[in-house]
Amino acid sequence: MAPLSIRRRMTRIAAVAAGIVIGGMAAFQPIQAAYAQGPVSVADLAEGLADAVVNISTAQTVQGRRSVPMPQVPEGSPFQEFFEEFFNRQNRDDDQPRRVQSLGSGFVIDGEAGIIITNNHVIEGADEITANFNDGTKLKATLLGTDEKTDLAVLQVEPTTPLKAVSFGDSDAIRVGDWVMAIGNPFGLGGTVTVGIVSARNRDINSGPYDNFIQTDASINRGNSGGPLFDMEGNVIGINTAIISPSGGSIGIGFAIPANTAMNVIDQLRKFGETRRGWLGVRIQEVTDEIADSLAMDKAMGALVAGVTDDGPAAKAKIEPGDVIIKFDGKDVDTMRELPRMVAETEIGKEVEVTVLRKGEEVAISVILEQLVETEVTEASATEEEEPAEKPVEKSEVLGMSLAVLDDALRKQFSIDEDVSGVVVTEVKPGTSAEEKRVMAGDVIKEVAQETVETPEDVMAEIDKLKKDNRRSALLLLANPTGDVRFVPVRIEDE
Repeated sequence: MAPLSIRRRMTRIAAVAAGIVIGGMAAFQPIQAAYAQGPVSVADLAEGLADAVVNISTAQTVQGRRSVPMPQVPEGSPFQEFFEEFFNRQNRDDDQPRRVQSLGSGFVIDGEAGIIITNNHVIEGADEITANFNDGTKLKATLLGTDEKTDLAVLQVEPTTPLKAVSFGDSDAIRVGDWVMAIGNPFGLGGTVTVGIVSARNRDINSGPYDNFIQTDASINRGNSGGPLFDMEGNVIGINTAIISPSGGSIGIGFAIPANTAMNVIDQLRKFGETRRGWLGVRIQEVTDEIADSLAMDKAMGALVAGVTDDGPAAKAKIEPGDVIIKFDGKDVDTMRELPRMVAETEIGKEVEVTVLRKGEEVAISVILEQLVETEVTEASATEEEEPAEKPVEKSEVLGMSLAVLDDALRKQFSIDEDVSGVVVTEVKPGTSAEEKRVMAGDVIKEVAQETVETPEDVMAEIDKLKKDNRRSALLLLANPTGDVRFVPVRIEDE
């Protein structure tokens, strides 16, 4: 047996490790030790959910591709005839249509009706869709509807008996650090369970206008797409849809569509076979720190209205360019990218209150939302500048820009549309804030600090007012030659 002094030291060390205070010695107090160690086992949870998760296999017919061309061989070579015969036969075979198969995941949300959810990219272009269940059952699936913007698809099978189904949970209640479990079909291996935590929320990965992903380190690989992400209560709080991976395998950065985003889309796809989103009819841009300063806002928040669609809901409600939308239907608009999602998820025809910041004052406006109609938007291409007009142009300089009255000669020189009005920028000095903000010759200043301007003198007068108010930036409303407008904050520099 160890000497008493050693035994005492060992006892004290063990007590500290257990979080106990002995003889006045400080020791840490474990906080939520069970959570810190992770779930003891998810075996019961996985066993109860596995039958509701399916493997999705698809097949489609694609046109054949020509193979590598025949290599050059010396004329008269004994291999020439052999190569010609081989490659001609190979190319004939490659030109034939062929069947291509792919694999993904999905899950059942309505066992009676046989409703299955998966990703749009899993079944896109498929001629045949088959749902493979955990017990080996295979059922042909019919596509009810898809939504490319959220990458969701709704399928239906005809089961002989009710299927095991799972329910959606509240994805807004999930917290960073909460444990989650993914079940899917990685690399076609079949039902696979992985566990991790919620790494982040509200991720924007630039995949669509309504990005709001849950990020997780639960292992997600190719073939997991469309599979469910469960909380520890067995509720679906996300639909696995994307990974970041240089190698194609999991590196611990996966993304899931939040359940609260998916549920509304799924309901519409089941009812109508398409999504019907709300439409406000505004073009918006981010409120940067510079823009916030130029508008005398306490902090950068909301969505800056850069343009209003004619005869749209916003125009009818008198929302104006330059307004900053800070609340929509009672909810704060913290960032620009939150507003499109809020509008899209709102019922069509609903009258909502929109709170805007207009010239330093909050204004509440009632707007009746209309249905978003998907249309193609063609980006205006830049036009080449013509040679300067021979007639001298009177110019004024401010903030590193040369300004002039917009007359017919300058309108022709910069190919500015007839319906564009304001003060034309004829030159931008290198190294200035205006150049940094990509102000270009041919841009037209329509407003300064939300005040309409028609002459260079108007612009300089508004800049002088801002200087007296100790503003650091001037917010310009610019129109390009085709009439598309944007807000640009330009630093006010001593001249």
